[in-house]
Amino acid sequence: MRIISGIAPGTLRLAKLPLGPSKEARQRLKWFDYYEAHGQNALLTCRYFGISPQTFYRWKRRYEGRHLASLEDHSHRPRHLRQPTASIATIEAVFKLREENPRWGKNKLCELLHEQGVLISASMVGRIMRRLKDRGVLKEPAPNYVSASKRHRIRPYAQRKPKEYGARQAGDLIELDTLDIRPLPGVVYKHFTAHDVFSRWNVLGISTSSTAATASSFLNALTQRMPFPVKAIQVGRRP
Repeated sequence: MRIISGIAPGTLRLAKLPLGPSKEARQRLKWFDYYEAHGQNALLTCRYFGISPQTFYRWKRRYEGRHLASLEDHSHRPRHLRQPTASIATIEAVFKLREENPRWGKNKLCELLHEQGVLISASMVGRIMRRLKDRGVLKEPAPNYVSASKRHRIRPYAQRKPKEYGARQAGDLIELDTLDIRPLPGVVYKHFTAHDVFSRWNVLGISTSSTAATASSFLNALTQRMPFPVKAIQVGRRP
C-alpha cells in the first residue's frame, strides 16, 4: 500500500463520514421501539425502562421518525454569551493592584480602585480576576496556613505521671493543691495543702499571695516537714 505524506489513501474521506449514534441515543431508540410494540403505552414503557414520564415525553417531542440525530444530547451552552464590558485600562488597573497586593480580595481592591478614580463594582473586579486566572496571567500566591493546633511546650521541670505509677509506700506520691480563703471582704489568703496518698500525712501552709516565690517556699517547707523522703508531687487533687 502506498503512503502519501504519512496519510493512507481514503483516511480523510473516512474521517468526514458521520459517526454512529451514541450509546444514549441507542438506548432512547429502544424506548420508542418498545413503545410502538406495546400499543403506544407510555406508562408501561416508563416502568419497563425505569424512566419518568416527563423524560419520556420530552424525548418523544424531539424524536423525528428514524432520524437518530434527534435523540442525541444537545449542547446546553447558551446561544448568547455575556461579553466582557470592562475596558483595557480598567483591567490593567485591577491586574496591577492585585499584583502589588496578592492576598487582597475583590472588595478591598474595589475600594482602592475607587480611591484611584476607577469606578467599578466588586463583582466586576472578581470577574476580571477570574478571567485573568483562567488565562494564566494572574497567579495565586502560595498559601500561608497558620496551624490552629495547640503547641505543647517542653516542661523540663516536670513530667507527666505514668499510668502504671502507684503509691506503694509513704512519699511515693504527694498531691499538692491550693485554695482561696476569704475571711473578710477584700481579704484573700492562699491555702496550700500537701497530702501524701499512702500515709495520709498532710502539710499545710498559708500565704497572702500565690506567686512563684511563695510556691517555692512551701515546697521547701514540705520537704522539711514530711517525715519521709518525697519522691513525686502531683499538682491538683484528684476528684
